[in-house]
Amino acid sequence: MPPQASESSLSPNNPPVDDAQVHAARNGCSTMTQFDPNELARRSMVRRKSFLVEFLDTKGPPQILVVMILLAIGFGATIGVVPAVTTDRYARLNHGYKDLQECSSWVVKPEECLAGSSDAQNAAAIESLVSNTFTFIMSSLLGAISDEVGRRGILLLGLSMSCTSTICLVLMQIIPRMSPNWYYIARASSGLVNWMAICLSCLSDVLPPKWRAAGFGMLLASFSLGIAFSPLLAVFLNHFYVSVVSVCILAVAWLVMFFFLPETLPRAVAAEAKRRRESERHAEATRWGRTVHMLGRPLRELSILNRNTFFQLLAALAFFSGMVSQADQTLLLYYLEERLAFNDKDIAKMFLLMGTLGILVQGVLIKPFIYCVGEKYVIVLAFLVGSFHNVLYGIASEKWEIFISISLASFVGMSFPTISAIKANNVAENEQGRIQGALYSIQALAAGTGPMILRFVYQFTKESSFPGPGTMWLVAAFFYLIATCFALLLPSEKANSRQPRRNGYEELSDEDDSIRESLL
Repeated sequence: MPPQASESSLSPNNPPVDDAQVHAARNGCSTMTQFDPNELARRSMVRRKSFLVEFLDTKGPPQILVVMILLAIGFGATIGVVPAVTTDRYARLNHGYKDLQECSSWVVKPEECLAGSSDAQNAAAIESLVSNTFTFIMSSLLGAISDEVGRRGILLLGLSMSCTSTICLVLMQIIPRMSPNWYYIARASSGLVNWMAICLSCLSDVLPPKWRAAGFGMLLASFSLGIAFSPLLAVFLNHFYVSVVSVCILAVAWLVMFFFLPETLPRAVAAEAKRRRESERHAEATRWGRTVHMLGRPLRELSILNRNTFFQLLAALAFFSGMVSQADQTLLLYYLEERLAFNDKDIAKMFLLMGTLGILVQGVLIKPFIYCVGEKYVIVLAFLVGSFHNVLYGIASEKWEIFISISLASFVGMSFPTISAIKANNVAENEQGRIQGALYSIQALAAGTGPMILRFVYQFTKESSFPGPGTMWLVAAFFYLIATCFALLLPSEKANSRQPRRNGYEELSDEDDSIRESLL
């Protein structure tokens, strides 16, 4: 017998609300029913509250947010310190720079400092290539392993390895003859265990598909919160003390993760992933066959990206966008310090702007954007903005132009959590770590080759009058346009989490139940 409607819901003052009304209310559409002018805002608050309550009440996401903020402050504090310290050290060790004044303090830099900056940029590009090669090989494998043994241990290992580069930065400022190569070696080795992909898998374990993009955006918004304020430390402290504070904050983040982060992987999902792997291993009859099967596992885990055309398109757009995003992170600061005389205060302002807008975009705007146009066109919009802001990088000759470009760059941040949500929504629960790791591997391969290609372009154009040293950013803009084309080819029925059903409306969720109650 079907459930009876409540007496209150069938009273003359509360006529029944059908699914069409709920669907129209969800999309801000008008129906025959007259609504209170403030009803849309009230329903929006119901939806927002339901997501935030779900996110904060779930075991795992709140702890990850706290850790992410601490990591952002710890790593972000040294963003402006690393180019300054490594450039000065390379200038002294490799090019005979003897002045007591640091290279970063010059507006018009001596030739030795320019040569040191070139060495530092080359080292950063090589480090990015090596680190991302490690990530390409290991990320999918570690993601699949985390599907079997859990996320927590791999997260702790990855964070421990990531902290070693900051420790090397402190030591380099204590030991005058210590080469910056040690710092870049430590940075490169951290690519063996990519903790960000595991964090996304943690959220996929506990969040429903409809809230994964918003949840991933919240994760990155917390990172932006830390990034926004961390470079300010360099304004009040010298480079050495900033590095020491960074190490202390990273140690606190590790302790918070160790003592407070629960295991998010359900035991049943882990057991199913182990069963699948064991069945594949026992399919090999000989010991030699099992050995080859084990050695080939990293590449075999990557094969998930070749499962169908949809995953191939995701891999392609992730590759071309990844080439640019890593170059923006790796080379932009060196370029700005060398070409536009950015100092610690300028970098602090830049990251304050980036972080503040990142919080707004990833923590507030991404959910309504996805709600209005779907995940597919959010990615398209983000990539088009990315192409435009890289063009602005290329033609900028004043600092204020860079700040405008940075403001636009914040909107590109919508692409990463959206792509991560799309891939999480299109695989089984026992493949969450595998798919996050596999697509991270592709992005890592792109992130390793992107800075190298752009550095190659820079070497051949930096002395030319037109288009000049900014040519590499124009090439980066072209890569974003290629990624946009692949995003446009994504099938909407797989890319978008909200799709029409047989009756012409979307399947009603618990979110819609809240809307129904507000309409009654």
